[in-house]
Amino acid sequence: MAGARRRTLRRGVLRPVLTSTVALVVAAGVLPAGSSTAAAAPVRRTDGDALYLVTLRTPGTSTTGGPLGQTLGTLQVLREQDAVLDALEAPDPVYRWTTAVNGFAVRLDAEQAADLATSTGVLTVERDSVRPLAAVAATPVGVATRRLTASPRSGGGGVVIGVVDTGLAPDSPVFAQRTALPAPTSFAGVCETTSDWDGSECTGKVVAARSYVEGFGADALRAATSVSPRDLDGHGTRTASIAAGNADVPVVVEGERLGSFGGQAPDAHLAVYKACWSAPDPADDGCSTADLVSAVDDATREGVDVLTLAVGGPSGLDTLERALLGATEAGVVVVAAAGNEGSGSPAHTSPWVTTVGGTTGDLRRGRLVLPDGRGLNGAMLSRRTVAPARVVLAADAATDDAGPTDAGFCAPGSLDAALVAGAVVVCDRGRVGRVDKSRAVALADGAAMVLVNRGRGSVDADRHSVPTVHLAAGAARTLLRWLAADPTGRVRLEPLGLTDRRTRVAGFSGSGDSATGIVKPDLVAPASSVLAAVPGAAGSWEVSSGTSAATAHTAGVAAVLLGRGMRPAEVRSALVTTARPLRGPVMRSGAGLLRARDARRPGLAYLVARDGYRAWLDGGSDRLNTPSILLTDRLRTTTRRVTNVTGRRLYFSSSAVGFRRDVVVTPAAVRLGPGESVTFRVRVARRGANRLDDGFVVWRGATGTVTRIPVVLSR
Repeated sequence: MAGARRRTLRRGVLRPVLTSTVALVVAAGVLPAGSSTAAAAPVRRTDGDALYLVTLRTPGTSTTGGPLGQTLGTLQVLREQDAVLDALEAPDPVYRWTTAVNGFAVRLDAEQAADLATSTGVLTVERDSVRPLAAVAATPVGVATRRLTASPRSGGGGVVIGVVDTGLAPDSPVFAQRTALPAPTSFAGVCETTSDWDGSECTGKVVAARSYVEGFGADALRAATSVSPRDLDGHGTRTASIAAGNADVPVVVEGERLGSFGGQAPDAHLAVYKACWSAPDPADDGCSTADLVSAVDDATREGVDVLTLAVGGPSGLDTLERALLGATEAGVVVVAAAGNEGSGSPAHTSPWVTTVGGTTGDLRRGRLVLPDGRGLNGAMLSRRTVAPARVVLAADAATDDAGPTDAGFCAPGSLDAALVAGAVVVCDRGRVGRVDKSRAVALADGAAMVLVNRGRGSVDADRHSVPTVHLAAGAARTLLRWLAADPTGRVRLEPLGLTDRRTRVAGFSGSGDSATGIVKPDLVAPASSVLAAVPGAAGSWEVSSGTSAATAHTAGVAAVLLGRGMRPAEVRSALVTTARPLRGPVMRSGAGLLRARDARRPGLAYLVARDGYRAWLDGGSDRLNTPSILLTDRLRTTTRRVTNVTGRRLYFSSSAVGFRRDVVVTPAAVRLGPGESVTFRVRVARRGANRLDDGFVVWRGATGTVTRIPVVLSR
């Protein structure tokens, strides 16, 4: 329904008994095409009220077959919700969810929430929270950025990628309508109409657009923020362009053509679900869980094929993860970011989500040279050497109107030119954009900047306003110790040129913990200095970093595989089983680096039935056929089942590689016809107990296919 925001069905509307198909269809119309948008009536607010997400025990309708079954299921779900709300005398919900999950978001005080948690039929009651976007940074593209990664010229035709993010800037040429683009066959999305988003923005490339703000709160938005699907932040536009931007779009910067751009699935369609927002304080930016669940619910009902969610957050099973389960059960390939919190804290640890970490790429290096000749290496894009100059800690150079905290982060306008002029300024990472920091140094007449990490994080070669070296935490500590001992010393900056490093997991990439019982992330993809389109004049570009970029890349590859005729379960398997292993712990990289071309020929597939995940979650099955294995000293043997998806009868041989302990796979070889399956066993010898280890189980096909899954041996 284009036009105004669609209202939530109020309690009591559907209580009369409906006795005919016609009546059912009419009743379904009372619930406009998306039940998960906000109620038209004002929501009652009282002192101490907070927004809670309530999940009922009965699933949503995502597994219900056929239009009539969907309608009947929706009516039943709404009756269950009404019964719970009426028993509590709760206010009208802010959101209702009927498809991916059965639940609602409602404002309650703490006593009401506690009562609701004990209600019959209620599974969970969770207080709403704001989750961070999985982006580390984005910077403008300069003419120094000359290495553009080759992208596919086609792929993903007829597939719809749902992007849950900060919206979309539809003016970029990467989203322009193309006459040859095949239309999706089973998608029924909605295009909102607002003051700055016209229905005509939904072209053949962009097929739906919605926004969700009731959880985050319209009164919590940054000034001039558009309550519409339009993207002003840039994150959603970057994500969408990496996943499905048109092919062969010229990249022109400062009048110079640097090459051509294209997304991973340039023929795919985009459905935009804006659920992430900017606040007056950038530290408060993010995505309300209630808004995210509403977006997932609508995307599932409308029929997206791939759902990309570049949002971090806590590990564990919550309302959002349950909604993503419902999406998976509906046949959606769900791809989500591992987050940017580093080792031991991954987001999206559910097995039905393909969780993506990030890798580093080529990096231009430089160094800070101390008076004693020691060099502290870091990232540096500038090719200009800075002659020896005094060093100033930014926190010690605050203006009268700014405190040392703002100055320490080199916030705009916080530096006193009388103290900074001609100096190399040391700025802490965080709070404001990296390039904004160097701009503040330049405006205060600083000669150069040293950007320091105080903790875990990437180092990035950005296009700064003054020559800049970005130091990791270890080098930063060395600099600060030297400066404390010799505050009058002078340093110089030297560019070292481009360093081609081997691919490795980025320091910021969220990685797993064996305590979760599952290997995460599933795989990794490029996440450092990835070119993408952004809002602004047509043809605006940035390079971005973070697992959000890796997630978008993977979602695009998933769309290509679906467009080639793979089933969703095969796609989830192929993305993982054809990845290239990387050095380092499996719990950092999962199966390894995504390889789009190899994913087209997986050989064997680890298939999970549509109801398999829920059976596992509800305790009906103790083993899930995931393309990864985690074993302990108490559970040293397990099984998996592989299916031949080559279309030919072939021999396949098995092996265990990369382990220090003895790991045996049986059978050693099988012969399978098209679509035939076999169960194999993985056993770890008792020798070497209590030793952490990891490696891979590999199946090789007679036609050269390699199907590989990671195995972690934990305590």
